Amino acid sequence: MALRNQVQLICYPDRMGNNLADLYTVLDTYLSDAIGGVHILPFYPSNADGGFSPLTHKEVDPAFGSWKDIEKISAEYDFCADLTVNHISDESEEFKDFIAKKDDSEYADLFVRVEKMPDITPDDLAKIHIRKEKEPFREVTFADGTSERVWCTFTEKQIDLNYEAEATYRLMESYIDFLAHKGVNLFRLDAFGYTTKRIGSTCFLVEPEVYRNLDWVNSVAQRYGARCLPEVHDHTSYQYAISRRDMHPYGFALPPLVLYSLLDANSVYLKNWLRMCPRNMITVLDTHDGICIPDVEGVLPDEKIRILIDNLQQRAADPIMRKSAANIHSVGAIYQITCTFYDALMQNDDAYIAARAIQLFTPGIPQVYYVGWLAGVNDEELMNGSGELRDINRHYYSLEEIAEDVKRPVVQRLTSLMEFRSNYPAFDGHFELNSSNDSSVHMGWRHGEYYCEVFVDLNFNTTRLTYLDVSTLEEKTITC
Repeated sequence: MALRNQVQLICYPDRMGNNLADLYTVLDTYLSDAIGGVHILPFYPSNADGGFSPLTHKEVDPAFGSWKDIEKISAEYDFCADLTVNHISDESEEFKDFIAKKDDSEYADLFVRVEKMPDITPDDLAKIHIRKEKEPFREVTFADGTSERVWCTFTEKQIDLNYEAEATYRLMESYIDFLAHKGVNLFRLDAFGYTTKRIGSTCFLVEPEVYRNLDWVNSVAQRYGARCLPEVHDHTSYQYAISRRDMHPYGFALPPLVLYSLLDANSVYLKNWLRMCPRNMITVLDTHDGICIPDVEGVLPDEKIRILIDNLQQRAADPIMRKSAANIHSVGAIYQITCTFYDALMQNDDAYIAARAIQLFTPGIPQVYYVGWLAGVNDEELMNGSGELRDINRHYYSLEEIAEDVKRPVVQRLTSLMEFRSNYPAFDGHFELNSSNDSSVHMGWRHGEYYCEVFVDLNFNTTRLTYLDVSTLEEKTITC
């Protein structure tokens, strides 16, 4: 059940080459010594939101390949797959059956039917945590000509599931069972915070309901030999709560903390967080989303967050805003900054390697996004063509492009660091945050006779790695 303590790669099924077969070729050719796990973003048939509107979790989109391709990858690596717990596509067989039969459908209880809920007043509606420029409902017309509203938090094509109904739990367990037997041993729980619908509340991360839902999914996943990685962007306290419930929390505070540390040459806030952060995290610097700000609120002071935002916006597209923010000019109004992590650090190779070294030494299992592995730059053409701001960091790489990019010194340096992190035995031991001044970071790991440490000078963006050689037990120091 335990995950390998090695780097994982986050990637799409069709953006490193054309399909899953090409993806396997990339992994086998360039990363076999550097990673122990792969998170493949949704490979299911989907009709919206970059794969996050699945028709089912029991099929592979034929454009990407087949279950044989998935099983080939999961046979060699820890395999993380998205479980879209909040919603399902309006083209799913379940929703189509509901539209055709209404109350006679076996799936009639699967969806959140607004007319069956308590009356929603304008005050109630104002409290709801929304993700679009309108109320989170959609009117649907049934085959018999009648109509009513269903809840859809995200796009009109993504229909929310009803966690007050047994049908939802049966559906989720069938997905978990099926995917676990295909080799999935880590479920990323997408948008789980929106599963709680209580009129008069925000309908987001509503306690205790959210933990009831979360604990149930986790218990089922563990029964099938898998772990859970709940995805939530909000106050960092939620990550501690997830950690205490025997699940892997995301270290989402790390990306803005590392950026602030490097751009301001100030390690104080990063080191404060490192002293107390959960030790079972999944750490990231970048994902398919933007650089999220809510996760660092309360960790960085507001004035420091504002400085960071102002700095990053010089190299980013428009930020993604919180739709329900009371003051659009406040720090709290910014949800995500949209740019690649390499561009966020002004394409400075040394600063970028320093950032990755900090991530790889931070407690937890590190995930490296595919664009981050290749030190990718902002893809403004893709973003402008799609109209999706986050596409600036979702480049489509051909196999030929990858073959050229892996020759770049910054990519070679990062790959070497990933190989060290995935294979050096000290990382199976305990973490040490060593003494350093306010413009540097000194971190280490120790296990038995083995130890390694990294020293990052934030003024000069230099990274020094010291370790005990596995073969000779001699101490070695290198500049990364």
